Amino acid sequence: MASVFGHAIAAIGIGKLFPKAEMTRKVYLLGAVSAMIPDLDVIGFEFDIQWESMWSHRGFTHSIFFAITWALVLLVVFHRKKGFLKHFQLGSYYFLATVSHGLLDALTNGGNGIAFFAPFSAERYFLPWQLIQVSPLGIGNFFSKWGLEVLQSEFFYIVIPSLMIGLLGTWFNKNVYR
Repeated sequence: MASVFGHAIAAIGIGKLFPKAEMTRKVYLLGAVSAMIPDLDVIGFEFDIQWESMWSHRGFTHSIFFAITWALVLLVVFHRKKGFLKHFQLGSYYFLATVSHGLLDALTNGGNGIAFFAPFSAERYFLPWQLIQVSPLGIGNFFSKWGLEVLQSEFFYIVIPSLMIGLLGTWFNKNVYR
């Protein structure tokens, strides 16, 4: 997996693509949480869930279906009084922030791939380019040589692209979304 830091940074970059008026601190925070929430599936290790299972790490919570469902839950819980257009924009942001997690993990050089199509298929996928150093599980292992390699690869393959997306979004907000 990419680290929780990388996932949160990607969500913030994605958020910059949306109209500035909608992007409050609460929305950015929910977006960052959305980008990190798929890794709650690591709890499966405590219950001896097998890697092949749709419920194991990088399974159901990394799927497109989960991202859609999570976005809808956030809209119902936090944005009930918004109109359709605002719901569509915020739901799109939450969906993209959540689905970015699986996409970034599919760019890593470790693990068993991502179950993008769960619950309809448990098949796992990687993207053709495995550029990001897979992050160690557990905070203790993160503060090591391996963790430093992860941060370095995430800087090049997550932080810099997220900054570029953020700059593009800022330009759109200034020139297009007026």
